Amino acid sequence: MNRKQFLILLVLVAVIGGAGLLVNKQRQGDWQQSSSGGGQKLAGALDVNAVAAVSIKSSAGELNLVKSGDAWVVKERGDYAANFGSIADLIRKFADVKAVQTEQVGASQYARLELQAPGDGEGKGTLVELKGKDGKALKSVVLGKKLIKKSEGGPFGGGEFPVGRWVRDTASKDSVILTSEQFADAEAKPENWLEKDFLKVEKLKSVAVSYATNTASGWKVARETEGAEWKLAGVKPTEQVDTNKLSALGSPLSSPTFSDVVADPKADKLGLEKPATLVLETFDGFIYTAKAGTASGDNYPFQISAAGNFPKARTPAKDEKPEDKDKLDKEFADAQKKLADKLAADAKFGKWTYLVSKYTLDSVLKSRADLMVEKKEESKPEAKPVTK
Repeated sequence: MNRKQFLILLVLVAVIGGAGLLVNKQRQGDWQQSSSGGGQKLAGALDVNAVAAVSIKSSAGELNLVKSGDAWVVKERGDYAANFGSIADLIRKFADVKAVQTEQVGASQYARLELQAPGDGEGKGTLVELKGKDGKALKSVVLGKKLIKKSEGGPFGGGEFPVGRWVRDTASKDSVILTSEQFADAEAKPENWLEKDFLKVEKLKSVAVSYATNTASGWKVARETEGAEWKLAGVKPTEQVDTNKLSALGSPLSSPTFSDVVADPKADKLGLEKPATLVLETFDGFIYTAKAGTASGDNYPFQISAAGNFPKARTPAKDEKPEDKDKLDKEFADAQKKLADKLAADAKFGKWTYLVSKYTLDSVLKSRADLMVEKKEESKPEAKPVTK
């Protein structure tokens, strides 16, 4: 390499390096505050403790989260309990988020940035209102179009990704802001805001399944201890039970989940007038009665109630010492209180109709015939050709 070629190479390296620095600076600038009006808080001096309701409206529907006493509920789901953590996170975002950029934009440009409130012309925005106890809005904003950037390189390849979102304070007539917060969870989907903690059936002793449309398909299994094998009740001499299928029953409803709550079960044809009924009894005295309707998609309509049959008094052992009585009585009382508390908590779920996954129930919603050894068809001997 001669001197001239070396100098040309140095110039190329400088040009390429400078271009790389410029691109990198531009990308970093996507996340930095604009020198034009950046830094202001979206919600100003919002008192988060004064928020008693959150309303979210979009072209997809409407959602109302309301504080009832010390708890939050989802109005569109018959006041079912809402997930407080999700609500607190959303309110906190509005209280803390700052503007990256402020632009002078009039009403004529709202549609272009998807900042029209739902129902206003061609608007596709999402209206979010944080309200006080009196129902008046403490803060009202429209979440608009997301700012998308394209990446053509990097260790993970190219593609598009959001770096910000346009937001309009409805109290402002001529300006909007750009924030780096996406507000991805601010959607009018009631099922996303439900408190998903559910009851758990533990220490299962027996399971009985019956069908309103086919009484002959019902069955019951029981076991002597938690670790013992299931035994099918009323086995006939002509029946051959498949023990592997009984083992596959597992422990039904030990960890059930639901995807949604049916807002108005009376208005829907759920098949619960002729359900499959499950009765589950536990070793510590709980009795759960569950009903499953007609499956739709990936879910069953599902209802469950809880009852308890607990000992009312402790039976002393024959060789119990007087000095042990107080201790054992206290342990018994403490155990009974825990059972009563769990019963009270589980009984609250009996008010609602849920959509429970087929995966949760299909293992137990079987007919009696499904628990038997499959009969193999006897092969017929091949017909021999007739010889003349």
